[in-house]
Amino acid sequence: MFYFTKTPALLKSLYKSCIWNFSPAAPVVYLTFDDGPHPKATPFVLEQLKKYDAKATFFCIGKNVVEHPDIYQQILLEGHAVGNHTHNHLNGWKTGTQAYLSNIGDAAQYIRSDLFRPPYGRITPFQVKQLKQNYRIIMWDVLSADFDTAITGEACVQNVVFKLQAGSIVVFHDSEKAWDRMSFALPRVLEHCKRQGWRVEAIT
Repeated sequence: MFYFTKTPALLKSLYKSCIWNFSPAAPVVYLTFDDGPHPKATPFVLEQLKKYDAKATFFCIGKNVVEHPDIYQQILLEGHAVGNHTHNHLNGWKTGTQAYLSNIGDAAQYIRSDLFRPPYGRITPFQVKQLKQNYRIIMWDVLSADFDTAITGEACVQNVVFKLQAGSIVVFHDSEKAWDRMSFALPRVLEHCKRQGWRVEAIT
């Protein structure tokens, strides 16, 4: 499995209308969580964030919001931000634009947000152009790789802490597949941010 844990400048330049990171001028980092809500992973994430007085952004799948509305409401009540991650976790490269936009519209019935993140980070330039009319497309510059079952939780920690800087947008997953690595890495990354004096905030 090939992926970048630090997004290269060339990729950012190809999709320059998407948001990959924020200004490093303020001591703030942005943790994001994809694919929830999940009945085990999301409550754990919320507990850890509360422990460190941190806020995050949850890119939710519409069908998961339908299945776990109570957890989705907990995310909102605890002051975190949410974003649209399609209704069925669609790959934009493998989905026609109209079907893709329709699926995002299905999710939007349950997720009130102008933030969008494409599953797998895969989206066509034409899809970006269409979505930019209503959404800010949030990508990332640091990938924890917690979805990769071939690596350890400690490797996820290293993927983040060695590449993290002020303004970074980091991807974790509140999902079954990522659970073992995310549950190990998240507390350690939050502790690292605390030691560095960085605030952890939601994308608003």
